[in-house]
Order: sequence, then C-alpha cells, then structure tokens
Amino acid sequence: MPTLYLIPTLLADDTADQVLPPHIRGIIEQTDTYFAENIRSARRFITGLKTGRIIDDTTFFELSKDTPPTDTRRQIQELMEHKRNAGVLSEAGCPGVADPGAVVVGMAHALGWRVEPLVGPSSILLALMASGMSGQSFVFHGYLPIEKQDRARAIRFLEKEAQQRSQTQIFMETPYRNDALLADVLANCGGNTRLCVACNLTAPDAFVRTLTIREWKTQIPDLRKKPTVFLLL
Repeated sequence: MPTLYLIPTLLADDTADQVLPPHIRGIIEQTDTYFAENIRSARRFITGLKTGRIIDDTTFFELSKDTPPTDTRRQIQELMEHKRNAGVLSEAGCPGVADPGAVVVGMAHALGWRVEPLVGPSSILLALMASGMSGQSFVFHGYLPIEKQDRARAIRFLEKEAQQRSQTQIFMETPYRNDALLADVLANCGGNTRLCVACNLTAPDAFVRTLTIREWKTQIPDLRKKPTVFLLL
C-alpha cells in the first residue's frame, strides 16, 4: 500500500534549518504528489527547501475547506491504484491539526494506506508548552465567532470551562483581527483569569507571555498581522 506523509511546514519564514529535521527534505525529494491547503504556498515551501525536486514535475491537489470531498476521494483512489505515495501540506504548521488535511487522512485510513506523521512545528503545541498552563487537560477551539456579541458569549463560556474544569482553553484568530479579539477577551474575562498570548512563534521576534487579565490591561501588545495563539486558564 502507498504511504501518505503528513509534512509540517514553517510557521515563520527562513526557519527551515531551525525547525525541520533533515528527514523531511528526503521525503519531499522522493514525493511527487501533494494535497495542499494553498498550492501557491506549498510550491514556495518546497522550492525554498532546495531539495533538487523540479517543482513543475510535481502534482498538487488543492485541499481547502471549500474542496468537495468527492474530488479528494477520487484523487486519493487514483493514487492508490497507481501505488503512488503522497504528502499533505498545511498552510502553516502540522497538517491535520486545525486545517483541512484531516479529510484526506481519514480517507487514506479507510482505503488502507500507511499514514506517517512527520516531526515539525505546531503553533498550538508550542504555545501550550510555553504558556505554563495545564498540559494535562486542554481544548483547542479554533476560531471564535466574528460577530461581537456571539464572540463575547464564547469568551465567557471558555473562561467558565477553564475555571470549572481546570482546563486550558486554546483559540486563535485571523492575524488582522487579533487586536479586536484581545480587546474582547480583556473586556469579558475576570481580572484574575490567566491569559497567554503566543505570537510569531519560531520567528526571531517571537513573543510569549502569560499574565492575568488585570495585568494585560496595563500592557496591551500590538498583535496586528502577527500569527497568534491565545490560551485561557
């Protein structure tokens, strides 16, 4: 049976030598077909690794939240018939975690493929590690509602869950809306609730800090256009 490789990508530009093991370059050098959340980013990532792979000889199938599952199922079935290995590439970090890669992974398991996750950076795990919050019990919620009232209710619910379950609540936002989300968290949580802000992880200007809501209100960071993970406890 063929193998589906789950290949982590970079969280920050020009960090491949720091965050990716050499084994990944070898896998990419030998793999000519990929399911990618963003084909343009995937091509740039592979080209930047300088493995010698000719990018125009590489096949990419788009796997975004809008990709019809029937298309992905047909593609992976055809690959299996030809016994061709494939890779899965997220837009940033680890595929299958907070991205559409889980769709093709599930199909691969159903068809009997060998699935191999590879080591690399995950903003969610790195943020949890650096937060000082519970790593024994935690939940990742992805993106919170955009509408202000719905988001406020969601934040209050997460704070309640954190307090009642002693459970770290993890969430994120599109970078250009980070400041608005942070303002809503500060407005809707109690002063003693702890908040970790983990920003631009693995980049030279990475910023990770855990403070109470009361403390954050006196030193609000600028998070505009910076990939950020938020954690509450």
